[in-house]
Amino acid sequence: MTTLFHGARKLDAAGQVDDFWMLVDGESIVATGSGRVLPDASERIDVDGHWLVPGFIDLHCHGGGGYSFDDGEEAILLALAAHRAHGTTRSVLSLVANPIAQLRENLSEIADLAAADPLILGSHLEGPFLAVERRGAHNADFLREPQPYELEELISAGRGTIRQVTIAPELPGALEAIDVLVELGITVAVGHTEASFELAQEAFDRGARVLTHAFNAMPGIHHRSPGPVVAAFEDKRVTVELILDGLHVHPDVAAMAFNSAPGRIALVTDAMAAAGSSDGNYRLGSLNVTVVDGLAVLSGTSTIAGSTLTQDVALRLAIERARIAPTAAIEALTATPARALRIDDRLGHLKVGYAADAVMLDHRWNVTSVWANGARVDRALAAPTA
Repeated sequence: MTTLFHGARKLDAAGQVDDFWMLVDGESIVATGSGRVLPDASERIDVDGHWLVPGFIDLHCHGGGGYSFDDGEEAILLALAAHRAHGTTRSVLSLVANPIAQLRENLSEIADLAAADPLILGSHLEGPFLAVERRGAHNADFLREPQPYELEELISAGRGTIRQVTIAPELPGALEAIDVLVELGITVAVGHTEASFELAQEAFDRGARVLTHAFNAMPGIHHRSPGPVVAAFEDKRVTVELILDGLHVHPDVAAMAFNSAPGRIALVTDAMAAAGSSDGNYRLGSLNVTVVDGLAVLSGTSTIAGSTLTQDVALRLAIERARIAPTAAIEALTATPARALRIDDRLGHLKVGYAADAVMLDHRWNVTSVWANGARVDRALAAPTA
């Protein structure tokens, strides 16, 4: 089966092409072009002048649709379904701090699912190696310093599918843990930290390559103490995560981040179970969360507990409120996260040889349809169907 998308306004990190067409054979893009001379195909899809962009990639997400990624395989699939319907075709599944035994179980479950579903890119340990003072919505009882034997247990449980680990580099043993993870090809992120500008620089020099949700759960930018955000802005090796929901980071600050680190901003959701669902009471790991008007906080506090964001909303906010150029906003959802995970040879662009992950958007940046690995994502099930 071949599928021809035609009459599109293509937009990816390489820029915009009008009257774009794309031929898909199986899971891959096999030809692209522009104009009215079209190749033969088993099926034709008229994009009718709407936007066609690569599938979104989320580096940092905890759940959605009423379900959390640490609640077992069925909950994971239902949470992913909610995000796939909003254009996120590939996801890294993030886990909050929990007892080591539970994290081992969660990592093993994710490894099983990733083996069966290429849209699941692997796991992200956001905890437990975080600073207590900057723990955010992580249970302080489960935070710990990285110990070699526990790190080895977690790595073993992930069976090669741990994509990212967030670490506060000031913890005893943290810099040595960074060395171990980098040696294994696991992306290290600096986050939930009290790190100074200089310590963040040292972590990046040792191989850390991501800043976890910039500005949140870390020192801010001070004129005499620039902190980890400025260290990440200055280091062209580092990808900067940004939660652009209008609540975690002001749109004007988001615009500053895009200007300070062009091509290195990755828009992430950090979404918890309420994303794509409704206000109410939820759990994030072992903690209770209350969601009112889309704002998730630890129950009885003002501490933000993840987001209720989906990536299509982040795209609209980037373009409409932060005034980010559409090409840069799309890049932050596609090519940049792919590059951070070192999978940009197959994902993040609409070009020959790449996976046929594509999102159709109307002129107001609303998702109208989604394809993943060449298959239509059904809006009712939000899972690839033949």
